[in-house]
Amino acid sequence: MTFQTTPEKGRFITFEGGEGVGKSTQLARLAGHLRDCGVEVVTTREPGGTSKAEKLREFLLSGRAAPLGPLAEAALFSAARADHVATLIAPALKRGAWVLCDRFADSTRAYQGANGGVDAKTLALLERAAVGETRPDLTIMLDLPAQEGLARAASRRDGCEAADRFENEAPSFHEELRQAFLAIAESEPERCCVIDASLSVDGVARAVRALVHDRFLAHAAQAAQ
Repeated sequence: MTFQTTPEKGRFITFEGGEGVGKSTQLARLAGHLRDCGVEVVTTREPGGTSKAEKLREFLLSGRAAPLGPLAEAALFSAARADHVATLIAPALKRGAWVLCDRFADSTRAYQGANGGVDAKTLALLERAAVGETRPDLTIMLDLPAQEGLARAASRRDGCEAADRFENEAPSFHEELRQAFLAIAESEPERCCVIDASLSVDGVARAVRALVHDRFLAHAAQAAQ
């Protein structure tokens, strides 16, 4: 079945979760599936996605921003996000493309908010300034016990690269992070859906495809018949 997208049907889907849960893998699998269905797909990530935001990504993940504190980190993430939204995400959605993003504003809420102690009202102001009306239609929360996620992340690096600023945090930080993501999902059930990331890669991919199909494509499939 082939689905045609229009400016009215562009969708914004974000993938969230702790370290090593498989966000990048599952985003790529969903992108391939949607392209097979005839959907124009733009894949991106945060921090990053544009040349300016990628420079901020390097600074943030290197740990050089950490001495400035969580509030400064949140502001830098938001600055990168503002450019990302204005330059890449919003224009793609406007022309009817589907945008799949590895992390978005929920990561700032979890990392710098719940774990970093930045006030929720401050984060909401930063988010409103950076995001405006460009909010996800669906957020897929991949959930995995923190220790398992960290082990996966270490295995993925395989000694070829150093752990980034956040992967180097203590296990307790990562378990608190997991609970923060679950709390976000519970508070916004219409937008967020939690998927068990301890399933096989194929099992998670099937769950993601089923979720997206039921949410967005089932009506299009019926209309095309």
